[in-house]
Formats: sequence, structure tokens, C-alpha cells
Amino acid sequence: MPELANTAGGKLVFDDEGAGRPLLFVHGWATHADFFGPQRAALAREFRVISLDLAGHRRSPACKAPLTIEHLAQDLITLCRHLSLEDAVAVGWSMGAMAVWSALLTGAGQHISGHVVIDMSPRILNGPDWHLGLKGSQSSGLSPRTEAAMRHHWQGYTPRIARRIFASGHDAERAALLQWAEQEIARSDGAVMAGLWSSMIAQDYRADLARLETPTLVAHGLRSQLYAPETAAFLAANLPQAHACAFSRSGHAPHLEEPDAFNRMVADFARSGRRAAMTGNTAQSDDKSIKGRKS
Repeated sequence: MPELANTAGGKLVFDDEGAGRPLLFVHGWATHADFFGPQRAALAREFRVISLDLAGHRRSPACKAPLTIEHLAQDLITLCRHLSLEDAVAVGWSMGAMAVWSALLTGAGQHISGHVVIDMSPRILNGPDWHLGLKGSQSSGLSPRTEAAMRHHWQGYTPRIARRIFASGHDAERAALLQWAEQEIARSDGAVMAGLWSSMIAQDYRADLARLETPTLVAHGLRSQLYAPETAAFLAANLPQAHACAFSRSGHAPHLEEPDAFNRMVADFARSGRRAAMTGNTAQSDDKSIKGRKS
């Protein structure tokens, strides 16, 4: 498997398969590239599919601590340059979307010309002037109790993380998926994850959205346990070329919960290029689980 040196003193391991317009999949906090398994299997038939383990995750250990979103963004730029990517669509899930935003603001625009955001907020923490962050979060940030749980009791903390990824009400049909996600998340280093979480909650991209002119799809699950539908609507309204696309049977991970519909959406966006972001021309699932909403 190919690898590069990452900015945290370790290695950056990635997978590169297929041919066509590049699709760069950037996973979320405490997960890894295989959380995009359904996309890699389906989309590599038509596109060049690149997925990586971000620094501090699974195959890409980090030697320096603490890790930051800025580290991850620089790694994305390094990878784009190494692969000579042009006209790529970056698919950023949760923390991955933050890493893509940071990369686009610091030079990745010459490589990335489309962005799919999966269920993320420009600011995680809620406060007096913001209520579209993580449900239940407060402006005080990472509490000592939560940080201690991450650093010292990670194995006990991971079931709660895994459960909140998926929509409730589909427990039976998604039991195997939930079990797998819990096992994979448990393999992360709690101390590294705590450091990254601290970096995430320090980010605030609200004032930067107007500068992010990359055509964007804002994908979100209507049953997300982490972010309200209004968060996606805010992004769609404040990014210059964007619209939101809702998945009615999904939570925080529509790419895993409704993979066929999600894959059609990404493929249509990648085929259509700029037009998809401007016209709302996205794939519709057979059960009408996707609802496009133009900004």
C-alpha cells in the first residue's frame, strides 16, 4: 500500500484505485478509510478513488502530539501534490470536512474543484451566538471529565461514539454495522483522539464560508443524532456554490446507512461538475430518501 511522510512525524497511508475523475475520501474522527468501503467498491468502476487514513488513525500513526486540524489539512495538500491531482472531488465526513475546508483555505483549491460535506458544522460548539453546532455542546468546550474518559477509558467511551453515528430506529438491520464501527473505533488511541477533539472544537469556519467557492454538496441525515437539519441549511445558504441534500433514513453517516443512494449522489455530482452545485441535479433514491434543497 502506498504511503508518504505525514506532518506529525509518522506516515500517511492511502489507497488509490480505479481511473477517471479523482474522488478523495476523507474520513471522520476516530474512524479510517474503510468507513468508505461501500464507496470504494462501487465508485472505482468509473472514478479514481483515493482514500486515506488520516494522521493518528489506524495505518497512519503520528509521532508528534497533539495533532491538529491544520496537520490533517497539510497532509491532504501533500497527498494532492504527490498524486498530481487535478479537478478532484473531496468527500469529507465530519472532521474530514473540516480538514478539507482548512486545506482549501491554504492552497488545495488548485487540486480540489468539488466538495461533498457529510453532516458537519462550521463550528462544533454552541454558545450565545450559535446554536447549530453539536447537539448538547456548550461553549465551555471539552470538559475535564470527558477528556479524561477519552484519554484513560477509551474502550469504555467508544460504544457511545459508535451509537451516535447512526440513526436510531434501525437497530436490527444495522446491528452488524454498529458492531463493526464500535470495534474499529475502539482501536484508536484515546490520547491522540482527545488532542484532535480539542483542535476540532477550537475551529470556527463561519467567517470563512464566503471564501470557499468550491462547488459543494452538503449531505446530511435527517435523523442525525449530532447535527440538526438547520446546520446543513446554514452551510448551503452561506457557501457561495452549494446546496443541501438530505437522507431521510440516515443519521451522521448516510454513506454507510444509505450507501446506494449516497453513491448515486456523489457519482452524479462528479459527472456534472459545477452544474450539480448550481442546479441541484443530484441522484434520487428509489425510495425517495434524498431530498435536494437548493440554497
